[in-house]
Amino acid sequence: MYVIVDIQGQQFKVEKNQKLFVHHLRGEEGAQVEFDKVLLADNEGSVTVGTPIIEGAKVIAEIIVPLVKGDKVLIFHKKRRKGHRKLNGHRQQFSQIVIKDIQA
Repeated sequence: MYVIVDIQGQQFKVEKNQKLFVHHLRGEEGAQVEFDKVLLADNEGSVTVGTPIIEGAKVIAEIIVPLVKGDKVLIFHKKRRKGHRKLNGHRQQFSQIVIKDIQA
């Protein structure tokens, strides 16, 4: 069984006991979080599509690591023949979660 769930504006295809990185969630290690924006559910061939979400369906997850920094992304701006150069960097913050239960 898998579902497609909306977690903080991003859609993920998740199954039970799957680990994934999502944008930073507030909460400490071991905290339970629930996501109720389930868009699609597939239970061994029987597909349920929400309009836009499935009522009563939710995904229960546990936070494994509350704060993980992603890879550094460098943004470089240059204007030719002007001597203008600018370099910015950014590291996105993520949380690692594991899917404990799917209620569809």
